Amino acid sequence: MTTMPGLPAVDRPSEVPRPTAERDVPRPLGSPWPASARPARGSGLLVGGVDLAEAADRFGTPLYVLDEGEVRARARAWRRALPQADVHYAAKAFLCTAMAEWIADEGLGLDVCSAGELRLAAGAGFPPERILLHGNAKTPEELRLAHRLRVGRIVVDNLAEIPRLAALTVADTPQRVLVRVVPGVAAGHHRAVRTGVAGQKFGFPITGGDAAEAIDRVLAQPGLRLVGLHCHLGSQITDTGPYLAALDRLVDLLAGIRDRHGVELPELDLGGGHGVRYLPGDAELDPVRSGSPPTPPPGSPPAAPSGVSPSPGCWSSPDGRSRGPPRWPSTGSSR
Repeated sequence: MTTMPGLPAVDRPSEVPRPTAERDVPRPLGSPWPASARPARGSGLLVGGVDLAEAADRFGTPLYVLDEGEVRARARAWRRALPQADVHYAAKAFLCTAMAEWIADEGLGLDVCSAGELRLAAGAGFPPERILLHGNAKTPEELRLAHRLRVGRIVVDNLAEIPRLAALTVADTPQRVLVRVVPGVAAGHHRAVRTGVAGQKFGFPITGGDAAEAIDRVLAQPGLRLVGLHCHLGSQITDTGPYLAALDRLVDLLAGIRDRHGVELPELDLGGGHGVRYLPGDAELDPVRSGSPPTPPPGSPPAAPSGVSPSPGCWSSPDGRSRGPPRWPSTGSSR
């Protein structure tokens, strides 16, 4: 009861109890779990309404459980954040027939780096014009397969690929290609995964003229159509600063190509490597808040937060707090 001078006493209601149904609804576990993750009875865990313990009992382990709703929602978020860009999903993060179908439905492209990934995508009916093949050691078989399937773009990663690919093409139907360059920008959570600097096995450094030589050779092939430049800086990058630095250097290179060859290239691919959250409080690259750069392949952002890999003895505690999410290891996007 509460009283105030000059006013009659009034009853002060205690906290209004929540309806039983509301109290019984388990709360989401929150990031880095999938948005649909909820504690189940006892010490169990639900993802997308599926009990992980029951799934593990039925299918055995190791087992990947992926929430289709979250994959689609995250794919849409990237497209909304980059409405003027082509967004590619990196198959390296995780690929199966269903994932290829979801990504195709949501209007994303697909970044593949092997004949196996290419065949899986083709078998799933993925539109070939939205496929990009890359990799620093493409076999002649992979180049032939990509050309036969008429993939949209192939990233040239070394000089030997240029004549091999040119031999498969004719001037009437040229193959669109990007040249992978090394901008000299260090980024990523560990030096072993920083691919935007010299001294590693990917691409052509801008400094020293290697990139310019590769561009000259591609432009000299009538069966190849150079449409742009590609780079990849690293993995688990959580801010846009490195991408902006790389963008400045690639734009300078584009200007040099225009001045030297009279060619204006319409495409820039700044790669992926966007950081995802493994533990609560970890930094991640949010496409909405960060205003990410053009044409990224967000492999991990759609895949890693959407799935778990249940293993014996790795579950949530009875109060729903994680003892360490049973996740598959995410390698970041593959470009």
